[in-house]
Amino acid sequence: MLDKVVIANRGEIALRILRACHALGIRTVAVHSTVDRNLKHVAMADESVCIGPAPSTDSYLNMAQIIAAAEVTDAQAIHPGYGFLSENADFAERVEQSGFIFIGPKADTIRLMGDKVEAIKAMQAAGVPCVPGSGGPLGDDAATNIKIAREIGYPVIVKAAGGGGGRGMRVVHTEAHLNAAVQTTKTEAKAAFGNDMVYMEKFLENPRHVEIQVLADGQGGAIHLGERDCSMQRRHQKVVEEAPAPGITLEQRAEIGRVCVEACIRIGYRGAGTFEFLYEDGRFYFIEMNTRIQVEHPVTELVTGIDLVREQLNIAAGHKLSIKQSDIVLEGHAIECRINAEDPDTFMPCPGLIQHFHAPGGPGVRVDSHIYEGYRVPPNYDSMIGKLIVHGPDRETAIARMRVALSEMVVDGIKTNIPLQQRILADIGFQQGGQNIHYLEKRLKEQKEKSISMA
Repeated sequence: MLDKVVIANRGEIALRILRACHALGIRTVAVHSTVDRNLKHVAMADESVCIGPAPSTDSYLNMAQIIAAAEVTDAQAIHPGYGFLSENADFAERVEQSGFIFIGPKADTIRLMGDKVEAIKAMQAAGVPCVPGSGGPLGDDAATNIKIAREIGYPVIVKAAGGGGGRGMRVVHTEAHLNAAVQTTKTEAKAAFGNDMVYMEKFLENPRHVEIQVLADGQGGAIHLGERDCSMQRRHQKVVEEAPAPGITLEQRAEIGRVCVEACIRIGYRGAGTFEFLYEDGRFYFIEMNTRIQVEHPVTELVTGIDLVREQLNIAAGHKLSIKQSDIVLEGHAIECRINAEDPDTFMPCPGLIQHFHAPGGPGVRVDSHIYEGYRVPPNYDSMIGKLIVHGPDRETAIARMRVALSEMVVDGIKTNIPLQQRILADIGFQQGGQNIHYLEKRLKEQKEKSISMA
């Protein structure tokens, strides 16, 4: 087993990694910015190293400082969590070139899956179902691009090859707007990702977002742990996630899971990963693979009983998977609500001092959060301050438990999106299950228009 791990992240995921390490007897090093010296995991770590000022470019994105922290503390490995450098192939490469273990896939794998065009080619070769598209990057020839779009069929979506998180994409409904959209997306992609390569896909108008969790040891062993539904989204950002996905049959799960496992073996995947799909009319369409632990991993843990971070650590230590596919049995239903420090109506970030905090409890309730009374939420990072997760024997029970848990949760001193989450859980459409990725934004727009008309 690993002896000492640098946790190259902050907030709830840093605390989650620390707890998994300590449960395995692994010592921890917390790296932190100057504004994060009072984070809970920093106090709990065996050692801590300040790696720079508050801006993430000077701290959590500073590769040299993180690697230096591993050197001065004699650590063996670096866990990147999610976000920041977790899917940066250059960082993974530099970590391993410096003599440390990167807890995640090999740099070449991250690089392959980070290039959306090459990732789609690799998945097509592995037999993973993909969205009909250009099959490669778009050039500057307008006539050729129009021909490709006609063959795909409108509407189409133009995407940046280096994009992600809902950025670098543009939907085109008519031929007249196609080439302007291509050029605009290329310009934006160059500015945002340093890569102006774009490609085109069929735009599915009412899909759900369903993803498959995988574990692979890089030694020929791979399994899947079922699916999650992440269709409750706002501006392409997930708000509520659940497992298993409503309406997915055992046969569908087994088939798409088998395909993902075979793809992992084919590309030599190592660690935890997620295949993200659009799901429409009973069919799965691959969109990307996230080569890291996901924010929503707890719902999978609750329905499978598998500690995903523990498995990441075991794989990084060179062990083969100790879990067989036949060991994976999904029991009950789990739901996760992301708790953000933001106005529930305007969605503006609301950093500040937490004057009072009460975490909910009861059967099947889990809270993954780094906050506490007296903690000041800084304005420098993502607004997520925690995750509320519940598990029940069925979806109806899980919804009921989440509604109670949300009513019990208290975060005073700042605004949070708890009222929004309460509205979502009370929504009849959500309760029915199986809504598409546009459903939440449509409901929010309707509620806003209704409140304006009543004013």
